[in-house]
Amino acid sequence: MARKKDKIRVNLELPKDDNTQSTFLSILLVGMLLGICCLGFWLTNSGLVLPQANGNPAFINMACPDSFDATDPSGPTYYDNQTCWLTEEKPKEEIWSESWDRVQAPGQAKSFHVPGMRPNQLIDNGQLQQHPPQKMTLTATADAYQSYQFEMTVYHYATGSNEREHILTIQCVANDAACTGSVPHVEPGGEYQLWVVFTGASASDSAAVLNPVDFTVTVDSWDGIPENMNNKSLWLGPEVNLGPLSLRPTMFVNFFGLGFLIMVYPAAVYSDRQMKKIEAVEDKFPDFLRDLAEYWKGGLSMTLAVRTLANSEYGALNDEIKKMSDQLSWGIAFGDVLKMFADRVGTPLVQRAVSLVTEANKAGGKISDILVTAANDSREIQFLKGERARAIGSYIAVIWVSFIVFIGVIIVLSNVFIPAIASSNSGGESETIGNMQINAVDPLFFLVVFFYGVTAQALGNGAMAGIMATGRLSTGMKHAGMMMIICLLLFNLAAFNPTLIGVPQGVGMSPDIGFIPITGG
Repeated sequence: MARKKDKIRVNLELPKDDNTQSTFLSILLVGMLLGICCLGFWLTNSGLVLPQANGNPAFINMACPDSFDATDPSGPTYYDNQTCWLTEEKPKEEIWSESWDRVQAPGQAKSFHVPGMRPNQLIDNGQLQQHPPQKMTLTATADAYQSYQFEMTVYHYATGSNEREHILTIQCVANDAACTGSVPHVEPGGEYQLWVVFTGASASDSAAVLNPVDFTVTVDSWDGIPENMNNKSLWLGPEVNLGPLSLRPTMFVNFFGLGFLIMVYPAAVYSDRQMKKIEAVEDKFPDFLRDLAEYWKGGLSMTLAVRTLANSEYGALNDEIKKMSDQLSWGIAFGDVLKMFADRVGTPLVQRAVSLVTEANKAGGKISDILVTAANDSREIQFLKGERARAIGSYIAVIWVSFIVFIGVIIVLSNVFIPAIASSNSGGESETIGNMQINAVDPLFFLVVFFYGVTAQALGNGAMAGIMATGRLSTGMKHAGMMMIICLLLFNLAAFNPTLIGVPQGVGMSPDIGFIPITGG
């Protein structure tokens, strides 16, 4: 009976192409393209290079060329803004909520004002158009000893007119559910009055008292500023609320930092991670050479010595030793195997050690002594690298501490100093305090300048820290990227608050302090 032949399994590990460099270049190229796009978006919104006569950012004029005339110094109107999705406006809800104590018959009243757009913002094709609808809603409740009947009425006096226009009336009963009413539109300007008037039998009862009358007046007000822009016509983007924080992550100035961050950080992280893998291989390389020399001294052949060491624990070097073992098993010369290993790792330390072993082996030296010498040389180089890292560590810490202190001072200035100066001359003109004259300041201008300065500081300090630490620019760009991330987070969380970046604030309905006496209905 014929004996069954045994199967022969061959584990052939040939050197593979190393795609580390091509991957790094691909990441760098994509990062550069995205970074340039971010910087282009920032540049066309900042107004530094391409100022537009109509006040819109160049990006808006380019994105919506049929909506705006870039040469028109009067700027876009409400109807222009509504033709482009980027500049569409939305009404803001203005709320006047108050409680009036002891309202006695016949009643009492108070004046207030309704905000809205100016006439020059409502011109379309040379013609003054109607104001967009501003819905007004009135809700009221009252407490009293009896269920008195009363009504709440809104009147309007046009500018320069003594004629009273009736706007809205709601009929209410004390101690009853809330009464409410609304009108689809109220015109801005002029003077509005809110009246609380007793009706029915209680109108002539001088003892009738409502205590209190709680009411809320809401108006959907338009301010003429696009939802995604500020009162300087700069791009702020949509609002994102995180609890009490109001963030604008796509604000134009953020793209300045994002542009540099995307250009340098991803490629730097990848390169630094690959270098850490190589450093892990280099860290175990002297131990491998030393053990190889010991096995050679013990009488094992080089092939058997490498095969035996392939089953040992050398951390990141295990895979490379396994490849070397497979290559030796196929009859490749030891010198060639070492050379292929050095080409795969590609660092000066490994290249230096392999070159030393190869040249000494060609000269006919004792290979065990050569391996020990190469191991000692590699170990000494690794020791010097560690000494350098320990010596430079304090300087790296100083660079990071100085950056944190610098950005901390900038954040404090942004939250304390700039608002104080801006509020001291909020009228837009210079003021004099003693012998010191304070000119009108734009808070956003200072914030932007500070942000540019901190970003430049992050790039410079980070590059210097990385080069000092490892001598590699990739490590420097990694430090710079981390600093820019901190800069972006702190500025968006602490400095770019709505007031300072020019988010249109609600003007309110400005109710008068005193009451208007009512002598009749």
